[in-house]
Amino acid sequence: MMSSGRRKLTADLVRPRRGGFLRPFGCGLFIREFLSGRGPGDSIMIDPATGAPQADIFHYYKMALISATADDRAIRLEEKQARSERRAISPEKVAVLIERAYKSLPYKAHGCRYHSFVVYFSMLKRLGWVEATGEEEPSAFQDNYPPSQPRKYFRLTAAGVAAPDFAWANPQRALSFNL
Repeated sequence: MMSSGRRKLTADLVRPRRGGFLRPFGCGLFIREFLSGRGPGDSIMIDPATGAPQADIFHYYKMALISATADDRAIRLEEKQARSERRAISPEKVAVLIERAYKSLPYKAHGCRYHSFVVYFSMLKRLGWVEATGEEEPSAFQDNYPPSQPRKYFRLTAAGVAAPDFAWANPQRALSFNL
């Protein structure tokens, strides 16, 4: 049998070679914007002088990722449905799909785990971009069990504000180059 000369193309998973899958926004850039008081990704706006505890920053980062993912999935689905039905995209249907996607996305499936976040945040502390404000509060865990570590508040430093976007996007590299 003779071959037709055509090679069969196979579909491979689209995956970056290093660093995992892409996110709508990076963790470092989210932390900078959050501690600046800008409320990125529909998170709350904080007072930059007061700062926020690590656990709260982590929670709002995860919720912002879930919200961005739900928006993206809903818009893509409505675009696909509208194209197949040969109609215009309906904002009302998009809103319903966003709500459905938001409720169905698992919390643990998006972004990093808390331990990874703490390690990441410690790099920011070593770089001198965030600092403890001195304000502390007892954790909810302490209400029922023996005393444990309090929740410490963190804020941006002048060095953190001055650090360029590319350094915030990859603090591991900035730490290795001592930026």
